[in-house]
Amino acid sequence: MYSGVVHHYWDRPGGGQLVCGSVAKAFEVLGYKPVLASVPRFELRDKYVEWFGIDLNNYDVVNFIGIKLKSFGIYLRLFVGYLIKKVVKRYSPSIIFTDECTYRNVERIVRERSIMFIEYIHFPMEISIDSRYRGSGLYYGEDPYILERYSKFPMNIYWWGYSKMLSMFLRRNPFEIASLVLTNSRWTADLCRQIYGDIPKVLNPPIAPNVEVLKKPREFDERDNIVVMLGRFSEEKRYHWVIEEILSILKKEVNDVKLYIFGGAKTRTSISYLKRIEELARRRGFRASRRINDSADLYLVPDASRSTINNVMDRAKVFLHATINEHWGIAVAEAMARGLPVVVHRSGGTWSDLVAEGVYGYGYTDAQEAIETVSRILTDKSIWSSFSAKSIAKAKNLTLDKFIEQFRYLVKPLT
Repeated sequence: MYSGVVHHYWDRPGGGQLVCGSVAKAFEVLGYKPVLASVPRFELRDKYVEWFGIDLNNYDVVNFIGIKLKSFGIYLRLFVGYLIKKVVKRYSPSIIFTDECTYRNVERIVRERSIMFIEYIHFPMEISIDSRYRGSGLYYGEDPYILERYSKFPMNIYWWGYSKMLSMFLRRNPFEIASLVLTNSRWTADLCRQIYGDIPKVLNPPIAPNVEVLKKPREFDERDNIVVMLGRFSEEKRYHWVIEEILSILKKEVNDVKLYIFGGAKTRTSISYLKRIEELARRRGFRASRRINDSADLYLVPDASRSTINNVMDRAKVFLHATINEHWGIAVAEAMARGLPVVVHRSGGTWSDLVAEGVYGYGYTDAQEAIETVSRILTDKSIWSSFSAKSIAKAKNLTLDKFIEQFRYLVKPLT
């Protein structure tokens, strides 16, 4: 029996790719032969071992477009329905999993062929493009993620074209089509309830298997006054806000504190943002470096290896996350696996599920609260030790094995 795992673009190490790769492994455990479906040519399967510690090399691959594409990423989503048709025609799968919502043209095929269909919702796109959700804080022009990335020319034109076309391909209420609707966090599940009137099952994304959940992290006294941030170099990660609003005052509270920011920087946009915050730091009087062995106040390290990131995390005392309304927050989960206390914005799935609204970490609403919290953790051994242990406890329930176990439990009633 075949199973289809459909994602619009597999060739980068993102959260969606991690979830889809993990689902492929779960299908294999369930006795299915996974077929990986990508709109453009999927060339970097070998990289999944390096990126995540997941081996996908033994699975068949289907592409809708037989060429490699690096541009127009969000437009590739519009071809997902055609991609699903190709998978169905070639393999007649018993079950299909997708984390895309643009499959209106295959709704009838799924129903007529009695295919078990699973949709995983990272974020309900309707809330970004439907004017009924103005004022929600997540509509286009209100959501920091979309506003910062797509509000300026020419990206606003890019987004406008996509949003107009999206309505032509967007499936109807997923609960009327899919056999099972899943989502990444309680926060996203509540958004789905507001939009669709039903609540999806929450299946938290796993921590990548190549990120070890430490049994015994280094103690407080073995660490330096280091704050770590991790995520691609992109405006919605709000590294600029941390440099502008946090770092100067934090250094007055803890003089020898150093900030390390790790992130992917392979696109023109991400490279531009990296250069922008590098210049911003220097204008603010900070010594900034891209080399972790230099003497600096701020380290901006693009495309670092996992071993390099882990090494710094194991010397650090705090993980700071600045994104607002993060749908999940895999970087936060990775930091928890290393035993780092985490400080996150009181919003999104990071706050609702990972930190559990203060149970496993700290939250903040403004710069002053963030500074006070980070300073307290940097200097109070008792607080640090307590929340380091809580981070490990949370991370133990986010391994790939736990993900597969929960996926099997949710899918079993369908089979």
